Amino acid sequence: MDTITLTIAPERERTRMLMMCGPHEVLRAILGPPTAAHARAAPTLLEGLSLWYQRPLSVVLCVDSLSGSCALDLCDGLGFGRRTLHYEVGLAVREQRRRARRLGGPGSFHELRRFAVGEVIR
Repeated sequence: MDTITLTIAPERERTRMLMMCGPHEVLRAILGPPTAAHARAAPTLLEGLSLWYQRPLSVVLCVDSLSGSCALDLCDGLGFGRRTLHYEVGLAVREQRRRARRLGGPGSFHELRRFAVGEVIR
């Protein structure tokens, strides 16, 4: 019997969900923002999906930082993922990509930047 993995990515405007049973997609969903949901909505949804498939879910909560991980009430007071009879939540912290800081000033340093990464100008 394959493990059911539900990945949840709460964002400012929406909450994306992807549920996999082994290598197969079982469910894709785009829900409203986590701030607009009832406090028990996510735990109740997870319990319902677990009951539907009659087995516990492995949940991956993708967050931008550990401070924002509790918006869906899937974490305990210490910031760890909750574990119940119906599901177990693990946290995956997404890395935020930052643009490289460049010094302002006269002229373009585009060519020098290309040399710095080993690119040859012809």
